[in-house]
Amino acid sequence: MKADQKLAELGYTLPEPPAPGGNYLPAKTVGNLVFLSGVISINEDGVMTGVVGRDRSIEEGYAAARHCALMHLAVLKQTLGSLDRIQQIVSVNGYVNTITGFADSPKVINGASDLLIAVFGEAGRHVRAALGVAALPRNAMVELQMTVEI
Repeated sequence: MKADQKLAELGYTLPEPPAPGGNYLPAKTVGNLVFLSGVISINEDGVMTGVVGRDRSIEEGYAAARHCALMHLAVLKQTLGSLDRIQQIVSVNGYVNTITGFADSPKVINGASDLLIAVFGEAGRHVRAALGVAALPRNAMVELQMTVEI
């Protein structure tokens, strides 16, 4: 099944990719790899803000990470013309805005990983880092960075 069809079957619509917030590219292709700049958690209401473990739950963070993955797929579709050019997801680096000592960042970033595996199957499995950080741009709950093979 094609990636767009799988997204629709799962009930997801890709958002409009954001314009870069600085002097950088949203995606850069080197050989058969596409490196994606970090995207923050944004939904139809705007930036999904807050600190997981203080005023946001793991479940809210999970949803924020899923929105980051959807944004990356939107950037990839804009960059590649089709998500079907993706051979596999190589790596995901997830950053969670958390309280000091928060130990469940991997549970939050699972929101992105679970979506990628649901859409791409085994090709969606990837290496990953899931880090808790003291702050993110615009007080976002999650920031995600990815690399894919085309």
